[in-house]
Amino acid sequence: MRRRRVNRVATISMHTSPLDQPGTGDAGGMNVYIVESAKRLAELGVEVEIFTRQTGSALPPVAEIAPGVSVRHVTAGPYEELDRADMPGQLCAFLSGVLRTEAMYDPGRYDVIHSHYWLSGQVGWLAKERWGVPLVHTMHTMAKVKNLLLAAGDRPEPPARVLGEEQVVEVADRLVANTSDEARELKDLYGAPDDRVAVVNPGVNLTVFQPASQGAARRRLGVRQDAHLLLFVGRIQPLKAPDVLLRAAARMLIEDPSLRSRLVVACVGGPSGNGLARPDVLVDLAAELGIADVVRLVPPAPQEELADWYRAADVTVVPSYSESFGLVALESQACGTPVAAASVGGLRTAVRDGVSGLLVDGHDPQDWALALRRFVTAPRWRDGLASGARAHAAAFGWQSTASRLMEVYAGALAHLHRMPVAVNS
Repeated sequence: MRRRRVNRVATISMHTSPLDQPGTGDAGGMNVYIVESAKRLAELGVEVEIFTRQTGSALPPVAEIAPGVSVRHVTAGPYEELDRADMPGQLCAFLSGVLRTEAMYDPGRYDVIHSHYWLSGQVGWLAKERWGVPLVHTMHTMAKVKNLLLAAGDRPEPPARVLGEEQVVEVADRLVANTSDEARELKDLYGAPDDRVAVVNPGVNLTVFQPASQGAARRRLGVRQDAHLLLFVGRIQPLKAPDVLLRAAARMLIEDPSLRSRLVVACVGGPSGNGLARPDVLVDLAAELGIADVVRLVPPAPQEELADWYRAADVTVVPSYSESFGLVALESQACGTPVAAASVGGLRTAVRDGVSGLLVDGHDPQDWALALRRFVTAPRWRDGLASGARAHAAAFGWQSTASRLMEVYAGALAHLHRMPVAVNS
């Protein structure tokens, strides 16, 4: 029987470009996931073309980011950042651009569509029908999960998104879940069939994120050598809960005022999502709590600088209300820095409780203060977690993610065409 090989994947990331700097706007872990997995797929001999919305008139129609990996900029709406709530209005224009691109080539250019986030899934659904190829979809976040775990003052996801996600779940040939917890949520909350859900753990760039001298990292970043550095990395929005870290730090200083001379709370990232309505929220909160002198706000950083922040820290704090995985936690551990994370979603996979870090139940600042205090007052215990963090992260590489994705693509093709598929040769 004829075997069909996966040669080219059309990756759809409508609302955020893989070229954007993670940590602000809509750019985050999903951007890292798309870029890193695409590069490793290309190393396996699969060409990846990433479709994203064009946000600047100076951007080229096509940009190569690595051998075998290109970004296609599709005109859909104004050349500027759009609020995610305005994105559904550009679905038709974006889809038209994707279909026009494929029409320029001979039939059968793409073997598989891989869409990321529900908006892209809507585009992938229609492209799948037109091209006759399977649709693989990764949610990254799910409205029903977010609405069950809302932060105080955060807005629930709208019914239109819930419906859109339900439609994508119904039509996708394969649904990629980052963890077994996410797979269970897809099945329980969205009715996804068991045989169409595949668990593929994200990875970490073990070349960029690796242990190195904490002292040297602190010198480069201008951090005192004797500092107790608590680090937050991510977008500044209620979902990510950086306020929990600040409130916990304030409790720590109330309980032990002697910490003030050495405590540093660094937040690396920019406002995003609902956080755009209050871009100075952390400045205001630090002043309100009386800890402005220990808080250091840093704009989003490229990977090499970010790795230094992880190495410089005593602990990386991930207090999110929900996470499909939590790449920040994995990056920190790869650098040898343990993590204190909320015991939610994919963080329960990304962090081994008591081995590579701590999982904290709930978001009570007092509970977080107790957990974080151990990292600054029990150095031998912290060093043991640092060793566990390095070992835990070493098991997550993007190469294994790409290999697993190839198996998923093959399964999606077989599901659609009912024929054996060559993963690679």
